[in-house]
Amino acid sequence: MSQSCFWSMVAKLKQDRHFRRIFWIDSDEKGWRRRTIFYGRSMSLQSARETLELMLGHLGLVFEVEEIEQGGRHVLNIRTRDADRLIGRDGHTLEDLQYLLNRILNRHEESSGTNVIVDVEGYRQKEKQDFLGRIRELADQVRRTRQPVVLAPMNSFDRRLVHQAFVDDPEISTKSEEGPARLKQITLMPRTSSGSRG
Repeated sequence: MSQSCFWSMVAKLKQDRHFRRIFWIDSDEKGWRRRTIFYGRSMSLQSARETLELMLGHLGLVFEVEEIEQGGRHVLNIRTRDADRLIGRDGHTLEDLQYLLNRILNRHEESSGTNVIVDVEGYRQKEKQDFLGRIRELADQVRRTRQPVVLAPMNSFDRRLVHQAFVDDPEISTKSEEGPARLKQITLMPRTSSGSRG
């Protein structure tokens, strides 16, 4: 399976909220054959690893997947020499890969279910440290000016990191915008005497 075919499948999946199966198309010397992979209603974490390995195998990568527990979250860390190819520019390819895997795992769930974090060579941990460093700089600005700062839209994982970073902060509170969007903004505000977190 070519990489362009794989990412075209990602784009189609993002548009189809109620898909029932994923088709992997393989070529052989006799022509094209289609293999269908069906997924049951409840997917185990072992199935998540197997599904990720199948996806990466079709991209022709040499890799190893390790399972890690971080803060109560299940992480599948990919070790490969093709890390840049899987991470993509600013982590967008990695985000798409994680999105696709979780859509397959939770195909019957409207909101949430098993959410697996996909990482490549510890990229997300490094990015998390850089990300929180930038957020803390903005929080210092809020402390100095006493004016709220609205952060760029971010996914639920990043929003959770921001909320957790300031849950015990006596001076800064956080509030997420309402709505069904996948990417939402958070506002960093000076904490009032009652304090709040959205």
